Amino acid sequence: MLRRLVAGLGALALAVEAAVLVLVHVVLGKTTANQSMSIAGMDPDVMSTATYGLGAAMGAFLLLCAVLLAVAALRDRAPGRFARVVIVAAALTHVLLGALAVGLVGWGAFAATMLILCLLVLTLTLYAGGRDEPGPVKELRPTSP
Repeated sequence: MLRRLVAGLGALALAVEAAVLVLVHVVLGKTTANQSMSIAGMDPDVMSTATYGLGAAMGAFLLLCAVLLAVAALRDRAPGRFARVVIVAAALTHVLLGALAVGLVGWGAFAATMLILCLLVLTLTLYAGGRDEPGPVKELRPTSP
């Protein structure tokens, strides 16, 4: 029951985070396009397009992670190898985002990022037993002396 709850909360948190990050990147892209400023000689159109692309890629990645966690929660089975790799990549991404957030945004953003990281790691550790539940423990009998 706890595994399903944690995986479901992680999926919900990742979906909300994906929506927020896409919105932030859209605002940043529009701001960059409206300012028409060149940073180190870069074209502002290229910078705004890259911002839109990064927002879309980050949102898609987080939504993929949310779907994988939701599937694990609905089936109450451990994620497969591909899903575990993606979830670990999302956890590492949240470590880096947390380190950046504390310096650039503040402690509130850091706390939110670390909460999502905790949900990801807890999901991975709760499902660490493997794909299926372990069977009954077999009785050990001593061998002949």
